[in-house]
Amino acid sequence: MDFKDYYKILGVSKNASVDEIKKAYRKLALKYHPDKNQNNKTAEDKFKEINEANEVLSDPEKKRKYDELGENFNQYQQQGSREGSFDWSKWASANQGNSGSFSGEEAFGNRGEFSSFFESVFGGSGFSNGRRGSPKTKGQDYRAEIELSLEDAYHGTSSRIDVSGKTLEMKIKPGVKNGQVLRIKEKGGPGRNGGPKGDIYLTLIIPPHPHFERKEDDLHCNMPVDLYTAILGGKQLVITLKGNIRIDIPENTENGKVLRLKGLGMPKFGKTNEFGDLYAKVSILLPKNLTEKEVNLFKELQQLHNKQQNN
Repeated sequence: MDFKDYYKILGVSKNASVDEIKKAYRKLALKYHPDKNQNNKTAEDKFKEINEANEVLSDPEKKRKYDELGENFNQYQQQGSREGSFDWSKWASANQGNSGSFSGEEAFGNRGEFSSFFESVFGGSGFSNGRRGSPKTKGQDYRAEIELSLEDAYHGTSSRIDVSGKTLEMKIKPGVKNGQVLRIKEKGGPGRNGGPKGDIYLTLIIPPHPHFERKEDDLHCNMPVDLYTAILGGKQLVITLKGNIRIDIPENTENGKVLRLKGLGMPKFGKTNEFGDLYAKVSILLPKNLTEKEVNLFKELQQLHNKQQNN
């Protein structure tokens, strides 16, 4: 097997950081993904090649061996790595029928159409000498990123993934956070010598929301209030992820005042009927396109106000 320059394949230098390697891989994976290049053998081969490069360079131990062995790395792989060629089961599919169902069993840790395939796959178990009498070895772990909207994270959702030709439904509970990792036990690569299957680790990506800012389980937003309601008080519509509601605005509410709406934040992950709060910041809207009569009324108010201030 000819030596492959994985750095050249991904277009990065040998001193590239983990983030630079990951960024380069994502860009190329999106460009050459089979969904965008149907019936294109050249793109398919390129897609496999960049995944092969990423699998080595994104794994610190494999990268160290690759840098150390250079042109002898392929021989080392053939003698000591797991058998098998590129495994399409590492990639998710959002469009196939469901033939099984399971839930994330553990959650830990701490941009937008839904990403329909796994964006990164890393080796999980290192190398084995493959000789008779070898100890049981756990299968390869698969890693992926799944993009969710804040609404999905609030209500909970599901995602279908394709593993070894079998479509499984991944159920995601309400309240998950950006960067949270879900572990799916023994749904990864097959083990060696009777060892258990590897696991699947799904990192959840929740892009910024146009209206809400999330801080832990609380939500923050701006709430436009017209000048008249701010001065005289009245009802105000508030958008929440639970549904739109109307709240009372007190008289003489100042611009920038923050109102706390208890229990209207995000669900607390793994807890029943527990929610964070919603903090709505008042943003007073000045009236526009005033009529001559309205302008004159404001002038009268100004004169009255100035007179009172001088008394």
